[in-house]
Amino acid sequence: MQIRPGEVTDSVAIAALLIALDYPVTPEFVAQGLQRQLTHADAALLVAVEQDAVIGFISLHFIPQLALPGDFCRISYFCVDPEARGQGVGTALEMAASALAQARGCDRIEVHCHSRREQAHRFYYRQGYGESPKYLVKPAQPDEGGA
Repeated sequence: MQIRPGEVTDSVAIAALLIALDYPVTPEFVAQGLQRQLTHADAALLVAVEQDAVIGFISLHFIPQLALPGDFCRISYFCVDPEARGQGVGTALEMAASALAQARGCDRIEVHCHSRREQAHRFYYRQGYGESPKYLVKPAQPDEGGA
């Protein structure tokens, strides 16, 4: 297995992995997002490849801090092919992400993981992640339909 930077040509494989996580995406939509992310100075995408097939990926964003000495890294998407789970792919991607975050001056990595993804929670706990007390979210564009 090899860990390498993601490329726009990985969009079909990444879309399939996101669909496995119940995201309603198409390869074309993912290619557009990859194009934006790969040219963003504070973002990175790593993929795990085995025999020329993408079997996992992790998407990262680096966020500068004003009141603390280290920046932080946020995992925005992280998926391993269901057939490859339990084989060290996720651990290898997370370790590569941690090394990249450390090289970028980050003092922590954060991830939001939906409460229904219990298998993912167990993975993160094994990697040394702990719970944060509260996570709040608001849509950038309020629903104007009054629903």
